[in-house]
Amino acid sequence: MNNPDSPQIAFNFDGLTPDFMWYALESIGVRAESGLLALNSYENRVYQFIDEDKKRYVVKFYRPQRWSQAQILEEHQFTQELLEQDIPVAPPCLINGMTLHQYQGYYFALFESVGGRQFEVDNLDQMEWVGRFMGRIHQVSQAKPFQHRPTISLDEYLYQPRQLLQQSSFIPSYLEKSFFSDLDMLIEQLELHWFEPKQLIRLHGDCHPGNILWRDGPMFVDLDDARNGPAVQDLWMLLSGERAEKLMQLDIILEAYSEFSHFDTNQLKLIEPLRGLRMVHYMAWLAKRWHDPAFPIAFPWFNDAKYWENQVLAFKEQISALQEPTLSLTPQW
Repeated sequence: MNNPDSPQIAFNFDGLTPDFMWYALESIGVRAESGLLALNSYENRVYQFIDEDKKRYVVKFYRPQRWSQAQILEEHQFTQELLEQDIPVAPPCLINGMTLHQYQGYYFALFESVGGRQFEVDNLDQMEWVGRFMGRIHQVSQAKPFQHRPTISLDEYLYQPRQLLQQSSFIPSYLEKSFFSDLDMLIEQLELHWFEPKQLIRLHGDCHPGNILWRDGPMFVDLDDARNGPAVQDLWMLLSGERAEKLMQLDIILEAYSEFSHFDTNQLKLIEPLRGLRMVHYMAWLAKRWHDPAFPIAFPWFNDAKYWENQVLAFKEQISALQEPTLSLTPQW
């Protein structure tokens, strides 16, 4: 069997033909009777199918060389811990005593297909439910940190991305000077505003509205970015709109959250720094994955000069946002 960490198949999904996936599933005793329908996923490859018993499943093939076996299994264990506390998450299926499987160099996992509506960010009742469950998730998270998964850091989210962008050929030559000058100013401001809270916990890691389905309540999906970090990382992406709207949403989320977990309000100072980190990390993520044929199709604007011009403006706006008063539930005098 090929080593999933071998450089020969690094980031390579070329081998995932329908026949290959069918045989991979058959290797764990699962027979796909329907065609494999590709779902919206770029970091990994995710397909829905119906088996011979007419049950609907989703199979997820992990991007080679992104996570180690230990890191993937740690995510699976975290999901299982949440499930045992009746927290609505989508766990990998246990087959032959394992949740993670290998086939000719690829790691993959099987999940029961869960449907649901989109979480409505402007529905305050739904926002309250999500806040309550985030408090419950973090109550579990606090028990112990991840041992194998990374911790949110300036190195991973700023310094490495900056180096990758510097070495890439995406930024138009006429824009390079202003782009990196403003990027370095943003990095300098992020360094000034960044601090490590007293407590770092296990996080969902990418808890934006698209990763919350609505059934009889919220269903949290896609813990692929789970890592250690400040609790506020799992909350700030739920906020949207103008400042007054964000304050109202934050009030609802934290009141519900606090029924189950204590929230250190000092972490609110990290909202804009975390937004800045995500901005820089996202650009580098696209650049790093550009050789994957799915990316130019899905993100054609990334290779356009106009996009990079807009990023220079976005850097300036984020620097300005870092200077504004922190979102707070107490009046600012």
